[in-house]
Amino acid sequence: MRCPRCDGERIQRDYDNARTVARLAGLHKLLCNNCGHVFHGFDPLRKLARAPAKGDPQTKNRRRSPRFRTHLPAAISSITGTAKGGKVSYSAPSNGHCEAINEFGVGLSLVGSRFSEDQLTGVGSLLFVRIHLPDISIEAVVSVLNHQRVGEGIKSKWFLGAKFHQISDEDKASLLAYLQKRQEDQPLGIFE
Repeated sequence: MRCPRCDGERIQRDYDNARTVARLAGLHKLLCNNCGHVFHGFDPLRKLARAPAKGDPQTKNRRRSPRFRTHLPAAISSITGTAKGGKVSYSAPSNGHCEAINEFGVGLSLVGSRFSEDQLTGVGSLLFVRIHLPDISIEAVVSVLNHQRVGEGIKSKWFLGAKFHQISDEDKASLLAYLQKRQEDQPLGIFE
């Protein structure tokens, strides 16, 4: 069972009971120990206890906001030069996808044929990203936090974890509205 907001696995029964009829049907109020989200889930055998679940001390969840898996088209350009000098240049955009998004960053996948390996693997490298949300496109400058080469041979691609470095107020508002809509569209019950 996973949390619908943050996709975390540390779930317990909430301290506030669901209605009696719902409990008899196996539907309980559940609490995520990662983000504190309360939701309804199906647990007919009462496998989830009320005591907080023990987290793995070696892996901390440092996420500041819920992350949503997506498959949004994106145009990604490399930025060369320094902003301090006032002269930067953008490469031609490469088609990619935004596979994960939250308020503070994105997970991008791309083939990367237009970029050198140094441009994609350098932690702190800047990229200009245009993400096509369902209703609107947003643009942002992101800073690469981590990178991973996924797949083999001709089907290999790059997966980049990046944080927002610079984003306009209008695009930030559009992003927050999209994330709020995604959060409201999550299902109430989780069935495994």
